[in-house]
Amino acid sequence: MHCVSKRQAETVLAAIAERMSEVGLRLHPDKTRIVYCKDGKRRGKFGHTSFTFLGFTFRGRKALGRNGEYFTGFLPAMSTEALKAKGDALRSMRVHRRTDLSMGDLARWLNPIVSGWMTYYGRFYRSAMFPLLQRVNAYVRRWAGKKYRRLRVYKRFKRWWAGLVERQPRLFTQWRWVPAV
Repeated sequence: MHCVSKRQAETVLAAIAERMSEVGLRLHPDKTRIVYCKDGKRRGKFGHTSFTFLGFTFRGRKALGRNGEYFTGFLPAMSTEALKAKGDALRSMRVHRRTDLSMGDLARWLNPIVSGWMTYYGRFYRSAMFPLLQRVNAYVRRWAGKKYRRLRVYKRFKRWWAGLVERQPRLFTQWRWVPAV
């Protein structure tokens, strides 16, 4: 709920807590709090200036305005908890060990998963996802080194990788946002 003042926020919070208790529910004290949506226009110190909701952390972030100038706005981005969870999921897939798959099969297996992450978390402040997408690239590179023995030599690998990216620039979904370097 958005409120104009702290007093209004406290009143609304009390009313919501009262209504919830009428229907036999209660607000979780760790998950319910008043957060000040601090952006570049407001000064001062406040208790809570960010919150996480549905995998997004809302806080003050640098943004580009319509006039081409930067400002600080209260914006969502992928939370560090979600980033860690997706990184753990990626590690548990053990992509680099799937040498039984061809390059096309690997892409068909990974692309729907990565595309889902990009669609959900990339809606806002997509640069917060870049470390995860670069990690997907790293796993694909490790996979290639394990699958093709001749690519264990760095120079050969770089030449092969550059040729692959040039021949099939849309092979992997994450290549749309992060370079396949």
